[in-house]
Amino acid sequence: MVAQNRRARHDYQVNDTYEAGLVLAGTEVKALRDGKASLADAFATVDDGEVWLRAAHIGEYSHGSWTNHAARRTRKLLLNRKEIAKIERELGSAGTTLIPLAIYFKDGYAKIELAVATGKREYDKRESIAKRDAEREAQRALAARNRRGRG
Repeated sequence: MVAQNRRARHDYQVNDTYEAGLVLAGTEVKALRDGKASLADAFATVDDGEVWLRAAHIGEYSHGSWTNHAARRTRKLLLNRKEIAKIERELGSAGTTLIPLAIYFKDGYAKIELAVATGKREYDKRESIAKRDAEREAQRALAARNRRGRG
């Protein structure tokens, strides 16, 4: 795992996830291997049948020369035509967006996990926090009960 968008699952309700390849320059790959990436403000769009990653920050490679890349340039994502068509259909409904969840390496290739998501309202966020806390309390109670039973 190179970079992860931690706020995404808090701010959005994730509907579908996709794995896409990234078209990168050589210095971008080296910077990713150094862990210099951030998906904090990143999003993806579908333009003319192609998917583009926008506002993702991949820092400059420290040993790069004048051939270094721009940190926040738009990058092309590689998906199947059927997947792109499905994403376009899902993005047609109101309130949906395409957000990156994580960047990682798989078999030597840089991959990105994309999600078609809908924005959560404030009460949805509070509800999910309360649900998570309740599950945590139940797990603690179960563990305590199991510890008493063994002794």
